[in-house]
Amino acid sequence: MTIEFESPKPIVQTQFMLKTVAEEMMRSQSRYFDEHEHEIPWDYIEFMHTAMKATGAGSLTPKEKGNGHDGGEQKEKRPPIGYQSLAAQIEMLAWGDVGMYLITPGGGLGAAAVQAAGSPEQKAKFLARFGEEKPTLAAMCMTEAGAGSDTSAIRARAVLDETTKEWVINGEKIFVTSGDKAMTKYEKLGKGFVVVWASIDPSAGRSGMRAFVVEAGTPGVQVSKLEHKLGIRVSDTATISLVDARVPYDNILGSPTVEKTTTGFKGAMATFDATRPLVAASGVGVARAALEFLKEKLKESGVEIRYGLPRNKLTSIERDVIEMEIQLHSAWLMVLKAVWMADNKKPNALESSMSKIRAGDVVTKITQKAVEIMGPLGYSREFLFEKWFRDAKITDIYEGTGQINRLVVARQILGYSGSELR
Repeated sequence: MTIEFESPKPIVQTQFMLKTVAEEMMRSQSRYFDEHEHEIPWDYIEFMHTAMKATGAGSLTPKEKGNGHDGGEQKEKRPPIGYQSLAAQIEMLAWGDVGMYLITPGGGLGAAAVQAAGSPEQKAKFLARFGEEKPTLAAMCMTEAGAGSDTSAIRARAVLDETTKEWVINGEKIFVTSGDKAMTKYEKLGKGFVVVWASIDPSAGRSGMRAFVVEAGTPGVQVSKLEHKLGIRVSDTATISLVDARVPYDNILGSPTVEKTTTGFKGAMATFDATRPLVAASGVGVARAALEFLKEKLKESGVEIRYGLPRNKLTSIERDVIEMEIQLHSAWLMVLKAVWMADNKKPNALESSMSKIRAGDVVTKITQKAVEIMGPLGYSREFLFEKWFRDAKITDIYEGTGQINRLVVARQILGYSGSELR
C-alpha cells in the first residue's frame, strides 16, 4: 500500500485562493476586529458567501455524492477528500484569523449535527439554505451551566405536545459559538438555526438525549448574553434561553422513540468525531501563523535557522524553532489521519480526540514560545504574537476539553465505557 503525502490538486487550488483571502481580508484586519469585539466584518462574510456559492462549498460540509473531489460523478473513481479538503481550508482561514474563520458563512457545528444525525429530507431542507441569496450561519447548543464536559448532565427538556404535534423545549444553553449570528435577525444574514440538545425522557439518561433544529425567529428563543472573551473576539459566544419554544415535530434529529440504548448520545459523538479534527486544523493554522511570522522576524534580525547541523552546534533559538516545527508537523499529520478516516467512513473516535489533544497542546506551546523569543515585542500589541497566544487556548477548550478528550482516548484504548472510566 502506497502512502501519499502530496495534497490532491483540488485542495491545492482551493488553498491558493484562500491564501489571498487570508492575507488581504483577514490578517490585515485581525487587530481591528480583536479590538472591536463583536463588530461584524461584513465585507469578509459577504465575499466568502459569494465565493462559496460559486464553488459549491455550501454549508462547509463534505459532499456525499461522487468521489468527494467536487461532489459530482466522475468517470475515474478517486478517493473521497471531503473532510481532508475542509481541514485544509480551515487551517488556511485560521492562519488568516481564527475568529473570522469561525464566522465564515456556513453550517459549522450546526450543519455538522444535521449531516451526522439528520434524515435525507432534513439534510435537503436545512443544508440547502447555505447556498441561498444571503449568507447564513448555524450553531450547536449543548453546553449548560451544570453540563459542560459532562454532556450526560444536560437538563434542557423537550416535551411533545400531542395536540399540536410540536416539541416544546425549555432550557438555557451557554457558550454557543456564533449563536447570536445564527439566531438574531441581522438584515444582511439569512435565516440561520441552532441545533439544541435536550432530553425527551430524563429517566432514560443518555438514551433520552436528542437534537432539535431550532430556527431563527422561533418564539420563546432569545439570545440573552454575549461573552467578552480572551481570544477569538470577533466570533460571538452567546447564551441562548429557550422558554416554551415550539419546534415542528419533524425538526428532531433521530428517532422520537426512546429505547434503552445511547443512540441519541451517539449522534452527538458522531458529530464531534467529524468536527474535532477540524477544530484541530484551526489550531494548527494559528500555530503556523505564529511560527512563520517568528521566522520572518528572526531573519530580519539576521538569525537564520541552520538546518542539518548537530543539535550541539545550534543556538538555543535555533533548537527552539526546529522543535516548534516538529510539533507543528506532528499535529498536522494527526489531523490528516483523522480526516482521512472520516472521508473513508472508518471509525475515528480515537484519532479524532488524539488530533484535538495534540493540536491544543501544540498551538499553546508554539504561540507561547513565539512570545517568549520575541520578548517585549512579542508581548506588545505592535505585532500579532500576543493575539495568537490568546487565540490559541480555545483549541484546547471547545468541542471537548483536553481533559475530556484524554478520557475518550483512554476509554478507546483500554476498552472501558464512560461509566467505567470517568
